[in-house]
Amino acid sequence: MAGVGSSTWGLAQWLEYIESCHPGEIDLGLDRVSQVATKLEINLNKSFVFTVGGTNGKGTTTRLLESVFSAAGLVVATYTSPHFQHYNERIRLAGQDISDQDLCRCFAQIEAKRSDIPLTYFEYGTLAALLFFTQTAPDVAVLEVGLGGRLDAINIIDADISIVTTVSMDHMDWLGDTRDAIGFEKAGIFRSEKPAICGDLDPPQTLIDHAQSIGSHLYLRNVDFSIFEKDESWDWKGRNQQGETLEFFDLGMPSVPLQNAATAIQAILLSPFCVTEAHMRSGLSNASLTGRMQMLKLNQSQCILDVAHNPESAAYLNSALSKLPPKQTHIVLGMLADKDIGQVLQTFSLEVEHWHLVSLNTPRGATATQLQAFFKDYAPNHLDKITLYSDVSSALTYLAQQLSEQDRVVVAGSFYTVTDALTYLTSP
Repeated sequence: MAGVGSSTWGLAQWLEYIESCHPGEIDLGLDRVSQVATKLEINLNKSFVFTVGGTNGKGTTTRLLESVFSAAGLVVATYTSPHFQHYNERIRLAGQDISDQDLCRCFAQIEAKRSDIPLTYFEYGTLAALLFFTQTAPDVAVLEVGLGGRLDAINIIDADISIVTTVSMDHMDWLGDTRDAIGFEKAGIFRSEKPAICGDLDPPQTLIDHAQSIGSHLYLRNVDFSIFEKDESWDWKGRNQQGETLEFFDLGMPSVPLQNAATAIQAILLSPFCVTEAHMRSGLSNASLTGRMQMLKLNQSQCILDVAHNPESAAYLNSALSKLPPKQTHIVLGMLADKDIGQVLQTFSLEVEHWHLVSLNTPRGATATQLQAFFKDYAPNHLDKITLYSDVSSALTYLAQQLSEQDRVVVAGSFYTVTDALTYLTSP
């Protein structure tokens, strides 16, 4: 192999290299990434920056912001994680994934400047995104937090508007084992004298207190903005930059959770850009996201992919499925072993024809047998509706041969599960 940083390196070589550079997958803290960012002269002052954190809904809120601002004619950049099939998905500019060439160039520039400062895989990617946005100066940059907020690499950037979508129990080994502890970590992205928005209906007091202590202008759902859901449309009410009350009536139902759409609208109306109601309606109707109630086909059967992996996101998936025309539902479930598997199972109140449990071949992945063990305590009525598989593709291969258009397949439980399903479903 050529020397580190060689111009002959392709993206696969760079990704292999940056994955090997740090012994830990996660190493929260801002010191190392800040030092390298300073050397790279990273500066997003030419862009209006949104930072999006929260337990669930970060990806859809980011996509909503991108879609609406794009409809208004602005150049939008987004940084999200993880990716599904291609690393380039993480960094987007003007609706397009970053090219291999630009990504490799950014990695090479980071490597040339970092000296002996160790960086994690996520920190390399974050710096590449921030460097690319510094060089391209989009009108709007939307940065999705990777984990938590206060000590996440994204937090080296001061956001013009910060968003916390929801606060739930997840990643407790890193963020704390109470909602108050987790809420404080997520509130770490707020900035003094800047708007901060929380879409959670019951925000932890620590989040509210932190916003007050640093002088953030906090906007809360059902206090400062709200939604009214109707049969086939919804209304929104909130405030603009000047503090004036605004209302939108009979908005079309988006393909993403309404609570995230409501939060995104409030954030957009606090920005300095001219976004009309027509832009808003267009952006909301066009916003969709891979792996979030994504509808595909498995032969003749409807196949829905959703990354729901904790009780809150599973509850949304259960609700969304209950609103669809009735079909016999087969759930392909694969999860990481450190997730709240039992509570996720309990959340599914809809009638499930059969559970197809799959092993995830990743270091933190649960085996199908481990998943099955939770049914005795959390879903005992479903014990006779379980089949085990070695992987996602085995389950989908079986279902493709057995099911008809009267059936519905739902693939859920993890980004890994959905990624494997996407690979299977999109392969020639």
